[in-house]
Amino acid sequence: MEFDALSNRVIGCAIEVHRHLGPGLLESACLRCLSHELSLAGLKHETEKPLPLTYKGVSLDCGYRIDLLVEDELIVELKCVEKLLLIHQAQLLTYMKLMGKHVGLPINFNEERPVDGLKRMVF
Repeated sequence: MEFDALSNRVIGCAIEVHRHLGPGLLESACLRCLSHELSLAGLKHETEKPLPLTYKGVSLDCGYRIDLLVEDELIVELKCVEKLLLIHQAQLLTYMKLMGKHVGLPINFNEERPVDGLKRMVF
């Protein structure tokens, strides 16, 4: 699936969740609701996918988890913060690099307007 088409579908699902819940919930609640919405949209996805870190040829379980991996190509990182910061983008870029994925989407559910908390990223 083309990146723009996939990311647009995920964004549509996120907007639907935000429309029903509004801002102010925990990331864990937003994750469960978005996962449900993605299922309703027929999008294959994994939640809280483990992300091992390979260091000098050794795979280490450092406790990293990707919030959502959609259609095995788009990493979605959920936040419920005042504003997305550069560190949040850096975190997602690192996850993309470690997973060998080229597209990512941070979504901040704590914005009044959901589109203000989105940023498409390509690595």
